[in-house]
Amino acid sequence: MGVKRYVATADNTITNAFKSNLKTRGTGSNMGAADILETFHIYAQATTSSLEDERIVIQFPVSDITTSRDDGIIPASGSVDFYLRMYNAKHSQTVPRDFDLVISAISGGQDGSVAPTAWEEGTGLDMEGYTDLTYDVDGSNWIERAGSTAWTSEGGDYYIDVSSSFTASFVTGIEDLELDITPLVEQWLDSAGNVLGAKGNNGVLIKLRNDLEDASKSYYTKKFFSRTSEFFLKRPVIEARWDSTKRDDRGNFHFSSSVAPAADNLNTFYLYNVINGQLQNIPSVATGILWVSLYSGSGPANTVPDQSKLKLPPGGGIVAAEDTNITGGYVSTGIYSASFAVTGTSALTKIFDVWHKSGTQFFTGSSIPKTFVTSEYNPNPTFVTSITNLKDVYSTREKDARIRLFTRKEDWSPTIYTVASKAANGEIINDVYYKLFRVTDGWEIVPFATGSSTPQAVGNAQSYTRLSYDASGSYIDVDMSILEPGYAYGLQFMHFYNNGYREQPTIFKFRVE
Repeated sequence: MGVKRYVATADNTITNAFKSNLKTRGTGSNMGAADILETFHIYAQATTSSLEDERIVIQFPVSDITTSRDDGIIPASGSVDFYLRMYNAKHSQTVPRDFDLVISAISGGQDGSVAPTAWEEGTGLDMEGYTDLTYDVDGSNWIERAGSTAWTSEGGDYYIDVSSSFTASFVTGIEDLELDITPLVEQWLDSAGNVLGAKGNNGVLIKLRNDLEDASKSYYTKKFFSRTSEFFLKRPVIEARWDSTKRDDRGNFHFSSSVAPAADNLNTFYLYNVINGQLQNIPSVATGILWVSLYSGSGPANTVPDQSKLKLPPGGGIVAAEDTNITGGYVSTGIYSASFAVTGTSALTKIFDVWHKSGTQFFTGSSIPKTFVTSEYNPNPTFVTSITNLKDVYSTREKDARIRLFTRKEDWSPTIYTVASKAANGEIINDVYYKLFRVTDGWEIVPFATGSSTPQAVGNAQSYTRLSYDASGSYIDVDMSILEPGYAYGLQFMHFYNNGYREQPTIFKFRVE
């Protein structure tokens, strides 16, 4: 699917604002159980020069992200982006305009500790009178991070380096927050490939920019939904995004042609090592390399590989001309791939791919090669798309529900003989994207992620909603756990074809329970 969400595990609003008497500050108050998070700056309310500020602290389940990476659900560092997403909460008070929020990693305690429990959420609710006090027992506030443990600096301790501090700009004041914080999350994870150093997961602090907190002007008030909000899809999350595209050309295998660009002459085949229903690494290969050799068919029915390996031209996993072993490699848990080109002959009507290493053969597949043929150009082709396995109802326990598309040209017309038994030939379109939304109000959960005016290379996280394809056509694996049960949802698709994106009109609906 290319999208995974991790909902906040703790959040709170801390403040030094005056209570209603305009004499006592609410620095000891806690709002950790409120369904709203809030930040503001108020100038000259109590006196002609008084300053009042409110900030947000929030923490996410980084251990769950680590588990997802260890399990191969999200890719390694460098191949995934992490976005902080928070959703605007409408209210009747004044909204600030043209301002910046700073989102910074919260640092450890007074002793430099980076313990995960560096601050406490608390159970306070009152965001008006600031009457829910911590009394040095439970919860964070403007002065204390936990119980009777004080922040080093009132208002929270945080990093200011560029890998741990980020800025989000707002124009109207009612925008949602959507911010790339990948460097910080990778420091929290500190897994293989991280070059930014390690930081303990103390969450982030969200505040107005320093000069705005010191300004002789009020910025009152920006509100977001909290993790306890009744609005399931508006709770704060870290959203992992990556391009999960797998382009398995086994069903779309082409001979090399002088009329096609070099990239189109390369074919990529995949090996899926499924043991007892689960993808598992091949023990003798693990995350390393293996080889693939191609054979022509032999025998009267062309059903078994010939004795001799085919000699292949350079490209993909073939370095030198006439090599016979294609270098393949690890993609993710239990999945391996290899890329190559093949020069066709009239006698070569079927190709067998044999995957092997150190004398052990792991898998033998087959494919019918095609030939690139120039044809009449249609700048605006139209397609008919259907989902072949869509269910009426899905469960939130289905974290990788595979949904398969069948696509054909709209003007397809079979040749009819005595019996009309011709089946429609499906089209494999390289770049297909999906959008996921809630039907009742059109709330967009996952937008078309096309990246730019032209498709990004495979592996670019900007294309996190691009579909994969194999011999059976295009498909996506949808994580139903990110959806609120009890609602109907819609899927819509977009094609990139003939140098343009074309949104397909059909909407496919299903419920989640």
